[in-house]
Amino acid sequence: MLRGNYPARVDEKGRLKLPTEFRAQLDAVNPEHRFYITSFDGVQARVYPMPVWEEIERKLAALPSMHPTKQKLLSRTNYYGQVVEMDGQGRVLMPAVLRESAEMRGDVAVLGYLQYLEVWNEQRLLTEMKAQAFSDEDKQTLADLGI
Repeated sequence: MLRGNYPARVDEKGRLKLPTEFRAQLDAVNPEHRFYITSFDGVQARVYPMPVWEEIERKLAALPSMHPTKQKLLSRTNYYGQVVEMDGQGRVLMPAVLRESAEMRGDVAVLGYLQYLEVWNEQRLLTEMKAQAFSDEDKQTLADLGI
């Protein structure tokens, strides 16, 4: 499971060095070192190991081709997304369109979301978390789940 926050940097060429702390888990589920990097909204990047992304695609393929949510998701994830390979130094190239949209330059936060990683402009993440405070409804949802 991918968990925690490990600071990283996106270099001047748009490459993100995946934090060492995530590498062992990623290698276990993704020995080919291929990833689908995309976004649902252009605000942050999602880094999916290809086997995880392919499972999402299988589920989407089961929906009718004209399903509006399927079309909406595929439009966004295809616009922002690209298949990338990790190089020998543990770096992946962030897609240019997503890099610009999500302001991925310099310091970024790389967060584990169990099966994939999210990459945020560090300041944008802090602003987003402050704007979306943990509500009583959120707490109740977790309580209902026994968490």
